[in-house]
Amino acid sequence: MATKVLPAARNLTLGIDFGTSNSAAAVVDSAGVLQVIPLDGVRSEMPTAVFFASETHNVLFGSEAMQAYLNGSEGRLLRSLKSLLGSRLMDEYTSVNDQAMRFYDIVVLFFKELRRRCEAHLGQPVTCAVLGRPVHFVDDDAARDVLAQETLGRAAAEAGFTSTAFQLEPIAAALDYEQRVSRQTTALVVDIGGGTSDFTVICLNPAHSALADRSADILSTTGVHIGGTDFDRLLDLSTVMPLLGYKHIGTGNRPVPNSVFFELSTWHLIHQSYTRKALHFAKELWTDFTDQRLHRRLMDALEGQHGHRMLSHVEAAKISCSVSGQAALIDLDFLGHRGSEHLGATISARSMGEALQQALAQVVQCAQLCVQRSGLTAVDAVYLTGGSSALRPLIEALRTAMPGVTLIEGNRFGGVAAGLAYTGAARSM
Repeated sequence: MATKVLPAARNLTLGIDFGTSNSAAAVVDSAGVLQVIPLDGVRSEMPTAVFFASETHNVLFGSEAMQAYLNGSEGRLLRSLKSLLGSRLMDEYTSVNDQAMRFYDIVVLFFKELRRRCEAHLGQPVTCAVLGRPVHFVDDDAARDVLAQETLGRAAAEAGFTSTAFQLEPIAAALDYEQRVSRQTTALVVDIGGGTSDFTVICLNPAHSALADRSADILSTTGVHIGGTDFDRLLDLSTVMPLLGYKHIGTGNRPVPNSVFFELSTWHLIHQSYTRKALHFAKELWTDFTDQRLHRRLMDALEGQHGHRMLSHVEAAKISCSVSGQAALIDLDFLGHRGSEHLGATISARSMGEALQQALAQVVQCAQLCVQRSGLTAVDAVYLTGGSSALRPLIEALRTAMPGVTLIEGNRFGGVAAGLAYTGAARSM
């Protein structure tokens, strides 16, 4: 894509959607035209992933980071860094190529790279940004929620953004949707991201789109700390982890301890499964297994550091099944393939619905609560955005809960960033 050089006189404001699974950025240029920036080749969405290569000591980002890991390159993959915001883990150190590095500093590195790619595309420095944030970074803990936003703002500042502001992600998505409505509309915005599900009931009006303050049009907001990475974890636990011993009834007619399986199926905790202490604990579990094949597979996964690979395959199967409605295979032959044994699992629409039933019920309940708090009996439309908004069981659950309401599928990855850019443009007028 050709780089468009913009006049340097205007101080552009980036809209940055720093996501749990993917990140995106957009800007309203000097001509008033929205540009969703291609951060990852020609794609606007960039996996929120960093890979530290052991042999070359290069640091890779986005899809390059994921590909290097999946190709078996030696190194350390970090994903779902947003999930650490507001927690004590953000200031803890982790081993990267035999050096100790704070998770916070890795977030700063990612922001620096995101800014560099934006400036390369725009052809000028950019130091102003509107950052998206979920309704709740952390459920039921106001102090940690404030800490999460402060940490995110501090990381952006260290990456070179001298002026930052925040906007709720579902409100940003609503402002993007507003560009496509021709009359006043009440909408429930459903933003299903990688780590959170956020909702806003808002009165949209094309005549208000240039206003900097839209607080009068926001009727209610709600959010719950459930998103795409939680769906991946639940599907991993229901399909893959039983092949490694999860819920295996072992010696003494007791189930094998499950902590190792929960860490191995949670994006931002996988690295903890590879510590010396964790590996020792897993090895000693062999006495709890009556089927030693399961224990060997578990150790193959841990010693080969295949956690991210397994979750990536689960995530790909989830997406494939959601798009096609057909069952999708999860190939696990890389787990110590022995002889003629083929190891794999399958995700079908039915099994996905069963595994996610409780989590999706919480998401839908939070959406319904948002409508109730708005004071309306119904909305004109439900606008879906966010990387996990295309999940088939979720769409079916929303249709059942809100019969007769039009469901509109928006820009899953660029919508929030676009709305943040519109917010920035309105504030700079």
